[in-house]
Amino acid sequence: MNIIRLRKWAFLVSGLLVLASIVTLAIPPALRPGIDFSGGAAFTLSFAEPVQPTDVEATLIGVGHPEAIVQPSIEEDGTFGRTYFIRVGELEPTIRDSEGNIVTPGGREKIEEALEALDTRPAPEPGAEQPDFVDVQGFDTVSGVVAGENVRNAIIAVIVASIAILLYVTWAFRKVPSPFRYGTAAVVALLHDVIIVLGLFSLLGKVADVEINAMFITGILTLIGYSVNDTIIVFDRLRENVLKFPALDIGEIVNLSVRETLGRSLNTSLTLLLVVGALLLFAATSIQPLLFVLGAGVIVGTYSSIFIASLLLVAWEQGDFGRIPIIGRRRRTA
Repeated sequence: MNIIRLRKWAFLVSGLLVLASIVTLAIPPALRPGIDFSGGAAFTLSFAEPVQPTDVEATLIGVGHPEAIVQPSIEEDGTFGRTYFIRVGELEPTIRDSEGNIVTPGGREKIEEALEALDTRPAPEPGAEQPDFVDVQGFDTVSGVVAGENVRNAIIAVIVASIAILLYVTWAFRKVPSPFRYGTAAVVALLHDVIIVLGLFSLLGKVADVEINAMFITGILTLIGYSVNDTIIVFDRLRENVLKFPALDIGEIVNLSVRETLGRSLNTSLTLLLVVGALLLFAATSIQPLLFVLGAGVIVGTYSSIFIASLLLVAWEQGDFGRIPIIGRRRRTA
């Protein structure tokens, strides 16, 4: 299998995917932020009796939250309608007096009171006590200021990770010719992976209302680690073969190294995809963004480690980029 002959096609496919991702990200909103990045509140609550999701949504619209996201949980018997995860925008604060009594109900109290009105149970007998219809099991809120800090910290984390990877790979491959090219190729491959995954989530946010949250950032950082790990597996074998076969052309060495590591890379990726698929079936919805990023990242990262990082070294060494024609450039005449 002569992989280096496919480098122009691989670069073309990757270029189109990256371009499509950038265009998608350029269309607002670039990504649909969740509570961690936009600010807002999230409820986890349980009703005493099953309630239809449409009734919950209508109730939230009635109290001024048309943007609310309502997610019912499936019970053990396969039905839904008792436990809900609800996400809304920022809520009005509750005003209390010096003794802690509520003077002016806030957004949380208004929502809970409106949901209590969905109670259709018969009135209890005189003297009998009836439990509350709504049981709030969890409540989280994030202010807009904290959300902005989360965005800034996420960007800084990605930049710092990229610089650290560039320096480390350059140092680790210092015994081979042009070690800086190895570090640059690894960073280009991980940026390629991150941009494509961001573009995918941007598209999903526009067509399927998929939001990003803190778990998404965890997934992106995990993707960076996986992408670099997969690339270094190929590069490490490439380093061994460069020292072992100094007379061979870089293209032949890359071909040999990729063939020797292809099975390991594919088996590792397939195993991880099976685990991600199993978690998507049985794990809680709160970690689904992480799992989606991992699934997409494994596929894109495996592709980039074989067809981008390694072939970029060949293209750089053989001067392919210097032969790219420049539109409008005139050929010199003697």
